[in-house]
Amino acid sequence: MSLIHNERAKLSATYLNGVAIAVVAVGGLAPMISALNGSPATSLLGTSISGVICIIISVVLHLLARAILGSLK
Repeated sequence: MSLIHNERAKLSATYLNGVAIAVVAVGGLAPMISALNGSPATSLLGTSISGVICIIISVVLHLLARAILGSLK
């Protein structure tokens, strides 16, 4: 039973960490790079605020994934 629990916990943590990576890539890095390239539709200040929020969300998701791994038996 604990082997199944461990594998499910690892799968959940991996998924959550993947979501954290996607949030940083799409919500944090891509708009900042777009603003630095001179895209007229974005402002650097608004982009950096949303980027910081996405990075914070990503860190929280990553810490949740680590907490899930803490439940391994």
